[in-house]
Amino acid sequence: MKYFTSVIMFLLTIVNGQKEVCDIIPSNNCVTFTISQGTGCQWMCNYCATQLGTNNYYFTDNVCTYQQGVGCVGNPYSGKSYTCCSAQDN
Repeated sequence: MKYFTSVIMFLLTIVNGQKEVCDIIPSNNCVTFTISQGTGCQWMCNYCATQLGTNNYYFTDNVCTYQQGVGCVGNPYSGKSYTCCSAQDN
């Protein structure tokens, strides 16, 4: 079923001309989404911050990280699902 949903979202994206396919699955303050070709870490980090409502978050697979003076960097692959989660303040 998830595959079918992803295919439908991909087709809708092509029709609408959008670049990103965001399959939002909020769970335990996490968001999972799939990106398309040309989407980079800057977009991914902005998306996570907006969806989670905080700048204190992390990617579960460390695909994107913040580097002082550079910003959000990494090497994401199109068609792959990524998850970001809000971090706990201690």
